[in-house]
Amino acid sequence: MINLSSARARLCAAALAAIAPSMALAQTPESKPPAQSAAPAAQVQQNAAPAAQIQQIQPSAAPTAQIQQAPIPPLPNRVNTVLPSWLRLRGEFRERFEGFDNGGFTAGRDDYYALTRVRVNATVTASKSLSFQANVHDARVADKTIGPTTAPFRGPFDLRTAFADVGSATAPIAFRLGRQELAFGEQRLLGHLAWVNTGRSWDAARVIVRSKAFQADIFGASLVRSLPDEFDKSGYGNRLAGVYATTVKLIPKASVEPFLFWRRDVNLRSELTTVGNLSQTTVGTRVAGKLPVGLDYGVEMAMQRGSLAADSVDAWAGHWQIRESLPGAGAIKLIGEYNFASGDDNPTDGTRQTFDQLYPTGHDKLGLADQVGWRNVHHIREGVEFTPIKATPISVSYHSWWLASRNDALYAASGAAIARVAGGASSTHVGQEIDFQVTRALTPQIQMAAGYAHMFTGAFLEQATPGASYSQPYVMVTYVFLAER
Repeated sequence: MINLSSARARLCAAALAAIAPSMALAQTPESKPPAQSAAPAAQVQQNAAPAAQIQQIQPSAAPTAQIQQAPIPPLPNRVNTVLPSWLRLRGEFRERFEGFDNGGFTAGRDDYYALTRVRVNATVTASKSLSFQANVHDARVADKTIGPTTAPFRGPFDLRTAFADVGSATAPIAFRLGRQELAFGEQRLLGHLAWVNTGRSWDAARVIVRSKAFQADIFGASLVRSLPDEFDKSGYGNRLAGVYATTVKLIPKASVEPFLFWRRDVNLRSELTTVGNLSQTTVGTRVAGKLPVGLDYGVEMAMQRGSLAADSVDAWAGHWQIRESLPGAGAIKLIGEYNFASGDDNPTDGTRQTFDQLYPTGHDKLGLADQVGWRNVHHIREGVEFTPIKATPISVSYHSWWLASRNDALYAASGAAIARVAGGASSTHVGQEIDFQVTRALTPQIQMAAGYAHMFTGAFLEQATPGASYSQPYVMVTYVFLAER
């Protein structure tokens, strides 16, 4: 058995300390965390009403009417109650301790470090049809000794988003102009990447078209690069344009979401060793809905065509998931999932078959350890989610992966190649992983989370790398200040 390093021991102790108090707080009044959507979390406007609102209870047989007073938020969360109604502030502090054992699947290559992030968001509402938002953030890393310490770990004080919204939330046409996040569906192709310290944003123009039957987001954007010693900038030849539509009218109890993205980049190396420009189109559809007897499902498929210099692009990917909600206590859900992404059978024939996962929020999509991404892969997942204590969901997952093509690489959640066998691997089995995660909202302003992933290497990784198993724990606290939650 490998002896735990002092850093790992401290991390595991912190994880236990985070989980244990949460169990003891089962009787504490709770508030659910805000639900995620395509809109950035930091862009949620706070209600103009004072926090200490009085809720009237309907008269009953009691001789006097009962009056219930909502809990008053702590003082640091009541700033908006003294500001003018057109100005709202929200701050978020996040601290995460994480690390890994056997990085690069090499025994003894361990690292544990702290990630600190502060964000402050300001919303100015000029009218029902015109508002402005700006978000600044500061991201730092401490005690990291292996690998880079720049983005996505470190991003000193910078402007993360700054945009104008023209048109109301119900207008048939509206615009969002400026530095913003792009996040659609389950963020398998386009996401804000909130898990990493620096996140992701775009300099973009976006048109939202709405009707009773559908909504369509049409945009043109350039990725903002996180620069460690100067203000972040977009450009550098990178372009992304697309349309993402949503309708609930085509399939009963389901959302159908067709999309088309066009990506351009410059100075990339082709399979034929020349350097040229990428022009690539991704077209596909996501469908998510409910079935009888407590079942719900999700399907997403995408096809890619285009060119890079003299190379042609011919790739595709798919995601299929079904979930069953069991009756009774504990809110138990059983999950079965299969993911596929094409790989390149011949890396020198001038046809690029490796699926490009674009700009996803890739964390925990194919495993909590993030050692496998949506490229050149077959992936199965079996899992269970349950809530044994109020507001304390727990998830346990099993993963297994195989390469789609033994002549291509294994790609991480970031999209980067991390292992390859020259001339082709003798086996395509990458390995297996067990994940455990728990979250707890201690108050409406403070949320704790902890998790642990252990990856068992398969025959491919044993051939392509030293083959040591890989572990990754984390414990995280998020604190919202200025706003009520």
